[in-house]
Amino acid sequence: MRKSNWTPSIVPNGNDQTVYLVADDFGKNGSAWRETDCETADLETVIEDLLTGQYSNLIRVVAFNTAERWPEDVSEDVAHELRRRGDLQMRDIPFGLHDFTDRYEGRYRDVQLPLPMRLA
Repeated sequence: MRKSNWTPSIVPNGNDQTVYLVADDFGKNGSAWRETDCETADLETVIEDLLTGQYSNLIRVVAFNTAERWPEDVSEDVAHELRRRGDLQMRDIPFGLHDFTDRYEGRYRDVQLPLPMRLA
């Protein structure tokens, strides 16, 4: 039997296509990059999938473009876009996305307020 060092490419077929991958946390089962169709790994599809509850516990969203040779963590941009669409539609974003949007938008951070000290 012949051994091969060949592995299938994960590079999309388009010459200049930006691909978006979503990391999801499955609790005690660990976390993983979610499987997605190469042809629909665009930002709009990811946003729609997030808004329709396709992900259980979103960790981050990463974009990469192999033609331009760059990767980028776009989690903050995605969080802002989710909140913007919710505001435009005058509805809350799905409950499962609250932690993600709060984390990347900087909302509800714990703040320690200084307390006045009284010397007795």
